[in-house]
Amino acid sequence: MAWTIADIWEAVAKAQPEQPALIQGERVVTWAEFDARSDALAAHFIAKGLGHQAKMAAFLYNGVEYLETYFAAFKAGVAPVNTNYRYGPEELVYLFSNADAEAIVFHASFAELVEQIRPRLPEVKAWVAVAEPGHAVPTWADDYETVVAKVPAQRPVKAPWGRSGDDLLLLYTGGTTGMPKGVMWRQDDLFQVLGGGGNAVLGLAPVTSIDELIARHAAPEHIRPTSLIAAPLMHGTGQFSAFISFFNAGTVATLPSRKFDAVELWNEAERLKATGIVLVGLAFSTPMLEALDANPGRWDLSNVRAMSSSGSMWSQENKRGLLGHVPGAVIADSFGSSEAVGMGASSSAAGAEAETAAFMLGPNCAVFAEDGRRVEPGSGERGLVAVTGFLPAGYYKDEAKSAATFKVMEGIRWSVPGDWAEVNTDGTLKLLGRGSVCINTGGEKVFPEEVEEALKRHAGVRDAVVVGVADARFGERICAVVEPEAGAAPTLGELSEHVRSQLAGYKAPRELVLVDSIGRAPNGKVDYKAIKARALAALGVVA
Repeated sequence: MAWTIADIWEAVAKAQPEQPALIQGERVVTWAEFDARSDALAAHFIAKGLGHQAKMAAFLYNGVEYLETYFAAFKAGVAPVNTNYRYGPEELVYLFSNADAEAIVFHASFAELVEQIRPRLPEVKAWVAVAEPGHAVPTWADDYETVVAKVPAQRPVKAPWGRSGDDLLLLYTGGTTGMPKGVMWRQDDLFQVLGGGGNAVLGLAPVTSIDELIARHAAPEHIRPTSLIAAPLMHGTGQFSAFISFFNAGTVATLPSRKFDAVELWNEAERLKATGIVLVGLAFSTPMLEALDANPGRWDLSNVRAMSSSGSMWSQENKRGLLGHVPGAVIADSFGSSEAVGMGASSSAAGAEAETAAFMLGPNCAVFAEDGRRVEPGSGERGLVAVTGFLPAGYYKDEAKSAATFKVMEGIRWSVPGDWAEVNTDGTLKLLGRGSVCINTGGEKVFPEEVEEALKRHAGVRDAVVVGVADARFGERICAVVEPEAGAAPTLGELSEHVRSQLAGYKAPRELVLVDSIGRAPNGKVDYKAIKARALAALGVVA
C-alpha cells in the first residue's frame, strides 16, 4: 500500500484516544486531542487557500505545537518545512522563499523578527502565531489556540485532492556547501526508511497494512514507548525520532525549558518513566554525564532502555560513563544525514561500549571509490559512503545538486552525501569526514564562507577565514582567522556580535586569531588545512 502519515496517526488516535501523545512539562495532549486540534489547523490551512502540496513552515521551538502543525499539514496534503529557529532575517527570507512557503506557524517571541521580513514574503497566505508569556499574538496573525479550538464537524479533515504516498515532507539541511537545501521525502519512503512499523532489533518485519500495525500495538508484548526528545524537532534527529515513536503508538515528550538543562532532562526522564532519550552527541551527553556524576543515585532511570543520537559523533568515554549510571540502557549511535538515513549504526551496552566512530555498514549501504568501484574491506582505500533503498526524491528546486548527490551505480539509485570512509577488515567503517570544510558544532552544520562574508562586512576586517577547532562539548567550535585593516584590532566580542547581527548565533566565532596576512593564492583561494594549522598553533591547541 501507499503509506501516508496522517492515515497512520489517525488510526493510532482512534485505537487509543485517551493515551498521551504529547507531553511538555505539566501539559499533556492525548491522542484524541492531538487528532482533533490537528484537524482544526488542517481546515484552517485549506480555508486560507493552501492547495495540494503547498508549503507550510514551522518556525517553532520544541513543544506540542510543532508536531500538531506537521500532523495538520499531512492531513491537508500540505508539505511541512522545518525552520531553524536560530536563523536571522536574511537566512529566513532565503529559506521561506526557496521553499515557496504559503503558511508560516511561529512562536510569538519571533513576531518582531517576522515583522521585519513579511513585506519580502508576498506569497504567504497564512500567518499563525503561538502566544507565549510576555509575547502576544500580533494583529496581522491568527492566534494558534483560537484556530485549533475550532474543531470542524467533518472529521478527519481531508482536502479535495486527497492524500498520496507521494506527498512530501521537506527537510531543510545546512549541508556542507552553499545555502540550505530542501530534502524531499515522500511520505511512503519516509515511513519505510523509519522501520515501516517493524523493529529490526526485535526481529519484527515491516507491516503491510494499517490494520496489521494497530493489531501489533494491541499485542500484550508491545511496549508503548515514551520518548524524551531533547534534540530540536527542527532537525531530522529529533523529528524522525518523534515519528518513530508515533508509528509505535507512543508518547513524545519534550523538555519544559528551551535552554538545555541536563538536570531537568534527568528529572523528566524519571518523572515520565521515559523508555528512550534522544540527544545529539557530545553537546548533550557531556552535561548529562556531568549531572549524573555530580548526583550519583539521585534518579531512578530503570525504565530507560535506549539513548540514541544521530548527526554528531561522541566519545567512547561518554558512552561508558552514561552506561555506568544507566546500565539497563543501550546507546544507539546512528550515522546518517537528512538525505541518507541509515548509512551505519553503532550500539553500546554496559561493558561493551563501541569504539567511537566504529559504525557497522547498514544493510543497504556500501562505500564506493570515485570511479564507482566498491571499496574492499581491509584495503585501506578511501571512498564515499552510499545508501540505497528508500531514498528522498532529491533536493527541492535544485536538479544540479540532486544529480550530484543521488547517483546511479551498479544499475541502482544511491544517496551519496559526501562522507568519506575506509572499510575495516571486520566490515566496520573508519569515518574520515566530509570532503569539504564544513564545521559541525553541536550537530549544527556551519558553512565557513557564509561566516567569512559576514566577518568581512566589519569595518576592521580586511580578510577572514573560518575553521573549526576541537571542542570537548560541541565537537567543534568556530574560529575566525582574521587579517585586520591597517591600524585596527577587532576583538572576539565585537566580531561575534557582528556575526550574530546577521546570522544564527551558533555561527558566531568563539575563537579569534589575528594574522598579518591570510595568504590567499593568486586565484583567491585559501588552503584551509594550512590556515587551520596556523590557528591551532596560535591557540596552543593540539590537532
